[in-house]
Order: sequence, then structure tokens, then C-alpha cells
Amino acid sequence: MADVSPIDLQKALKGADYPASRDDLVSLARSNGADDSLVEKLTQSGTQQFDGPDDVQKAVFGNE
Repeated sequence: MADVSPIDLQKALKGADYPASRDDLVSLARSNGADDSLVEKLTQSGTQQFDGPDDVQKAVFGNE
């Protein structure tokens, strides 16, 4: 699996409106052309609702 960077995550979630559900962010990431590994990390984050980009970063990268 390719490494995902915080910059990749920011690009994938460009245009996100917060608070946002995980499903909404996954859909947005796909429509923004995000790499499959990034979409998978977001899907498996275990968080259902995000209040902002910092919450997403913590959920996706917090376990690394």
C-alpha cells in the first residue's frame, strides 16, 4: 500500500464542508481523484463525524 501524506489528504478533501460525515468525506475524496489507499485509510478511520480537517488528520494519521 502506498504511503499517504497529509498533503494528499488535504487535496482529496478540498471543498469539504464541516462538520461532515465519514461517508461524505469518502465520496468527496473519490470525486477529487484520491488514491485508493487514502480512501481506505479514511474509510477505516473509525470516526463517523468530523468537525474539521484537524479531526480528519488525527483519525487517519493518529495511529501511525
